[in-house]
Order: sequence, then structure tokens, then C-alpha cells
Amino acid sequence: MQVKMYIGFAVALLVVQMVVLFLFGQPWICDCGYVKVWEGVVLSGGNSQHLTDWYTFSHIIHGFLFYLVLTYFFPRIPLYARLALAVGIEAAWEIAENTPIVIQHYREQALAQGYTGDTILNSMSDTVMMIIGFLAARRLPLYASVALCVVFELFVLYMIRDNLTLNVLNLIHVFPAISEWQSAGM
Repeated sequence: MQVKMYIGFAVALLVVQMVVLFLFGQPWICDCGYVKVWEGVVLSGGNSQHLTDWYTFSHIIHGFLFYLVLTYFFPRIPLYARLALAVGIEAAWEIAENTPIVIQHYREQALAQGYTGDTILNSMSDTVMMIIGFLAARRLPLYASVALCVVFELFVLYMIRDNLTLNVLNLIHVFPAISEWQSAGM
């Protein structure tokens, strides 16, 4: 019975995320009028607008990290309670990420100059990808989870000169050297 309650709470958090983004005025889908499964062009109006993109890897890593941290600090809390907590953290981030102040801060970065925030579809997909990462981390040995995180980070860094690590650094402070390096790859 508790499992259903925790899953219900996680679903309720997803609904809250969706409603808040709707109230923020974020569009349901890309203004282009269609949905793509993958948007691979970072410097396009479709980035963060479709189902998945290069930043999807970061959200999978969120799931790995949330599982690791929540399991380490709260080992006695049931798995699905930790999952619901992880959904709450991810939903809070998705909401914060789509506030005007964070959108403006992202626009100051080399790879996000035209960023307008996520569509509701993309944001919900990001949270689902975190859930997938969380559940995968539960099944994988620690070394495999760590290895996947490193592989994802290096792969995305190689492909688009950005990743979760650089994203966090640039969110804290826009480093000119990082921006110049990222701009050189465009």
C-alpha cells in the first residue's frame, strides 16, 4: 500500500510541475507546431522544446546522483519514498529553471543565447529521464553508475562542448574562458 502512496505522490508532483509551468506561460509543445523525439541542434529554436535533446543526458545523471545521495543519507527510507523525493527535487529544479531570472542567466551563456525556457513536454520528459536514471541506478552496481555518468558527461562534452558539470559551473557564474571555448565550437 505504501508503494502506491509514494507513486501517487510522485505523480502529484509531476502534475504540480506541469500546472506551474503552464501558469508561467510555457508552451505545451514547440512553437513550430510539431513534436520531435530528438532535437540534436543546440543552437536552434527547437532546443529544450521537444521530447529529448543533448541535455536529456544530464537529467539521467540527476537520477543517478539523486539515487546515490538519497540512498547514502536516508538508507532506511523506502525506495519509492526516495523516488518521490527525487521527483520533488527534479520538479522544483524544472520550475526554477523556467523562471525569468534563470532563463535570463542562461541567455548570458554562449550556448543558450536564444533560450526561452522549456516547453512543458520537454520539462516533463526531463523529469521522466531523471526517474529512469534513478531506477537504473537502483539496479546497477555503483561502479557502473559512476562509469555511465562519466561516459555521458564526456560524450556530451565532446559533441556539444557542454554538459552537466559546465552547466552547473555556468549557472553559479558565467566564466568567460568557458564561454569562449564553447563559442569556438559553434
